[in-house]
Amino acid sequence: MKKKDFSIAFSGLKLGKHKFDYQVTNAFFEEFGYHEFHSADLFVAVQLNKMNTMLELELEAKGSVNLSCDVSDEPFDQPLNGQMKLVVKFGEEYNDEDDEILIIPRGEFQINIAQYVYEMLVLAVPAKRVHPKVLDGTLDSEIMERLEALAPKEQKEDKDENDPRWDALKKLLTDK
Repeated sequence: MKKKDFSIAFSGLKLGKHKFDYQVTNAFFEEFGYHEFHSADLFVAVQLNKMNTMLELELEAKGSVNLSCDVSDEPFDQPLNGQMKLVVKFGEEYNDEDDEILIIPRGEFQINIAQYVYEMLVLAVPAKRVHPKVLDGTLDSEIMERLEALAPKEQKEDKDENDPRWDALKKLLTDK
């Protein structure tokens, strides 16, 4: 879908709740210049509650995006779930300084929610993207073998041997 496909003409709608559904693919993110995803398959449901003085929008997204792992650089499907609420009020001039309240000029007949959908989906992606097989240790790749070879070796310490510096400090605790 294109950015312009996310315009909702609310002027002809009756008061009450209305539902809009959108299928979001990678082309949508490319319009914003965001190229982190290899592919995207997301479903966005928008519920618009039209009132006399304002609009309430509830956005909910479900689906998955294919992206590269931060550890192994292997592509994997990351499930995404996102929710957002937006209140649209009418005023003298356009104002989007608040994250949850949008003010549009009186007389407007439609609202474009593409920017809000984009932000909701990008912020739903975890900060650290780790392949599920890296987490459970089953990913078999050349990169993982190299990382294991370069990992620091654990030193085995004998519990019987004490560091004399710690003995002097322990003595302070017992000399009361």
